[in-house]
Amino acid sequence: MQGRWWTWAATEPEATNPVADTDGSACARNQPDDVWFLAGTFGGRAKRACEVPGGRPVVVPVVNRVGDGRTCADFMSTARGTVVLDGEPVEPERHEDDSILVEGAPGNPVTGEEGRFTATGCGLWVRLPSLAPGAHTLKVTGRSGDFSTGVDYALTVVAP
Repeated sequence: MQGRWWTWAATEPEATNPVADTDGSACARNQPDDVWFLAGTFGGRAKRACEVPGGRPVVVPVVNRVGDGRTCADFMSTARGTVVLDGEPVEPERHEDDSILVEGAPGNPVTGEEGRFTATGCGLWVRLPSLAPGAHTLKVTGRSGDFSTGVDYALTVVAP
């Protein structure tokens, strides 16, 4: 799933990139049909409101990185994070060093690279089952070393 998320995040230039999004207006950009991706930030906090179609699992990184094995080992040694859905904690999964294929579009701020490449993906991730229709809150906070990220999502799930 990491490779798919990184490709999703790397398909948009900065102006419409979901990671650079400050309010949720880019949430629906290039979403696949079988899962709904949410994004962290390039550092710092954001508040986003997003409409999510029902019937799809939701995948979000808590804190993540792409690089090589050594970079990921260093990153994961200090990776920490919390996720709270509707007031209830959700335990993130640790992905230490997955080999991933990423495809980046020109001008994307996520990888800085155009084209296809293989890398090592790592991070703390959450995969939520499809959410019930209605309003939900999702608070995601992550850090590793001196990097920190956090997003407060107001999600509205609509019937498929």
